[in-house]
Amino acid sequence: MDSESLRIFCAVAAELSITNAAARLGRVPSNVTTRIQQLEADLGVALFARTGKRIALSGAGERFHDYATRMLALEDEARQAVTGGRDGGSLRIGSMESTAASRLPAVLARYHAQHAATRLTLQTGPSRQLVEQVRTGHLDCAFAALPPAPDGHDELAEMGLQARAIWTEELLLLLPAGTPDTQAARDVRPRSLAAFPPGCTYRSAAERWLGIAGSGDWQIQEMGSYHAMIACVAAGASVTVLPASVLQLSPAAGALPAIALGPLDTCLVWRQGYDVPAFQNLTAQLWPAGA
Repeated sequence: MDSESLRIFCAVAAELSITNAAARLGRVPSNVTTRIQQLEADLGVALFARTGKRIALSGAGERFHDYATRMLALEDEARQAVTGGRDGGSLRIGSMESTAASRLPAVLARYHAQHAATRLTLQTGPSRQLVEQVRTGHLDCAFAALPPAPDGHDELAEMGLQARAIWTEELLLLLPAGTPDTQAARDVRPRSLAAFPPGCTYRSAAERWLGIAGSGDWQIQEMGSYHAMIACVAAGASVTVLPASVLQLSPAAGALPAIALGPLDTCLVWRQGYDVPAFQNLTAQLWPAGA
């Protein structure tokens, strides 16, 4: 087993096609097939289930994929550490949808202009899942909203993580046009919340403010984008919670009433001891030296 075999395996696992993986890697399909067979022989298990021309990860393959991803990431981290990031290295960044839309474009454009050799990847998701992926090594760092709790950072320390607040977002509860003046949660109409799946800190904040837990008259519509959520509010079908910075990007800004729910920090979360040059360059973008 070597790093090249792991890269080939991860490419096939991503494409679920030998032909597509070969094209992605710049190899001939027969070479990819041979390397996968050699890896399976080395491990003594089938990593893929084959049905005709179709392949899928086997149970063993799914477990191995987790380790292969982390081993390749660790190899890159080690290479950056001993070479001082001479080849640029890579940085796998996680982010909430809201931060990716409103905050990161300028940051990442500036980063790329200054460090074009660094391979940046961006993955979005709810805060809880992002933090877990940093913990397991599937992401190098993530921008996440942490629940407001006195011991929140203590819990991170127990997970081997640390965090620093980067931006403060003003959370808004967005209401349909024509909604009567509403200040109390009991008066909010309609009784439907458009939100991301569980794990989203903003959703949790909305559920607490609205008193949804234990309430039988609320429905939650799970969606994958703020565009869809704002559209549902505009249609009068639901309410939603989002940062003011995201609403400002929408044509609906100023057309729909909103209730301020208060500020919530967006933090950069990373593993303790993770300090490779590619990450140092990101933190230099986010806070000045000595700040």
